[in-house]
Amino acid sequence: MNQSHIQQLIKIAGQDRICTEQADLMCYAYDSSLDSQLHRYMPAAVFTPKNAADVSPVLKYCHEHTIAVTARGAGTGQCGGSVAPGGGLVIDLSALNRIVEIDTDNLQVIVETGVVHAELNQKLAALGFSFPPDPGSTKMATIGGMISYNASGMRAMKYGTTREYVLGLEVVMADGQVITTGGMNCRSLKTASGYELTKLFVGAEGTLGLITKARLKIMPLPEKKGIAVASFAKLGDAGKAVVEVFRHKIVPSAIEILDKSAIKAATLYKPSIKLPTDAAAVLFFEVDGPPPGVTYQAQKIAEVCKSIAIEVNWTDEPSQVKTLWEARSVVGAASGRVRPGATRVYIGEDICVPITNVGAALEGIQEIGEKYNTIIVTYGHVADGNFHSAPVIDLDSPEEIERVQQVGDEIHEMALRLNGTVTGEHGVGIVRAKYMEREHGPALAVMRTIKKALDPRNILNPGKMGL
Repeated sequence: MNQSHIQQLIKIAGQDRICTEQADLMCYAYDSSLDSQLHRYMPAAVFTPKNAADVSPVLKYCHEHTIAVTARGAGTGQCGGSVAPGGGLVIDLSALNRIVEIDTDNLQVIVETGVVHAELNQKLAALGFSFPPDPGSTKMATIGGMISYNASGMRAMKYGTTREYVLGLEVVMADGQVITTGGMNCRSLKTASGYELTKLFVGAEGTLGLITKARLKIMPLPEKKGIAVASFAKLGDAGKAVVEVFRHKIVPSAIEILDKSAIKAATLYKPSIKLPTDAAAVLFFEVDGPPPGVTYQAQKIAEVCKSIAIEVNWTDEPSQVKTLWEARSVVGAASGRVRPGATRVYIGEDICVPITNVGAALEGIQEIGEKYNTIIVTYGHVADGNFHSAPVIDLDSPEEIERVQQVGDEIHEMALRLNGTVTGEHGVGIVRAKYMEREHGPALAVMRTIKKALDPRNILNPGKMGL
């Protein structure tokens, strides 16, 4: 994109909406991924629309002049999906943050895609409802980002991923045309009319169109929650316990795991958290629903785990549930504490494997860390086999950076060997594009055909997802 293009975009969008200052552009050159820390993905300009109508003429101009466009929300992604490796224009959609309509009677909301997840759920909670997908970055993640990467989080096993809650979308196509998926005026919770275009854009990472508005399904909040905490002498035993719980026909709302290093990180970060530091792993089983059912399920889980675990405790007392759950919630932020002066990096951090391969994946991650002399803090959503591995390294050491890239590669390759996927919820972006062919085979060619049909000039997030 040259200076002439920038001047034309300023005429279309307004001087105050197009940013070209280098200091400001630097803020858009990164997300949370290690890859974006090692490279400087500077865009030529950033466009910040005030409303959805502003997006169409800008995208139309970019299409006509083959200017690369990268959509961006909060920039909290971990795969380089919202950075612009080829320069071009970044469209910052975070200002599109209106909650347009809350319709609890029909179990849905309409929001602009810059709305932050936690802020939406705060509004809904006051009415006794929630938007169930629950990413760890809830206080920062925007709805548009969650839709683009099919985010999920801790409660996906019971409540599903973002995809299950998206009823319709307003999308600006590559040529600037605005479409509404799911029916122009539809407010029903399901439809069998036409191609399922809505789900096509969910998880597409901004490669097929820019999402500006969403109609989402919401659910009543559960009456009560309980939690059972079990510690294990072996990583494999934790995997066995998960399988046994499901065999006993119990579906917890969440099952989270902390390995030994994650336990250490949590207790270093917050000494008031009491966890067994000698355990190889700890599982947190959350259950929810009517009070009698919560008590029964928590007791039953404790019973099932008793023969496998070192120790099991459960509670349905709200303040105790909150305190115990806090141990899981601090791990992401606390990971760097296990090695003073080092930093947690995001690479190989989102594999997902079948439940029966959970134990093998946990042990495999540990072995990879030992092989490369790299501390890896592992935690995640073990209920659906989704792990977040957090390598901790010295970013000033070229040798450690080289090693951790090998660590990330081996973790991804292990996931594929175990019949899993390289990403359960964080997306492909730049960092996992090289695995797409191996994971999808001939299906990747079909994805490329769809991409070419909807974005023939390849201006939307080019170079992402192996497309």
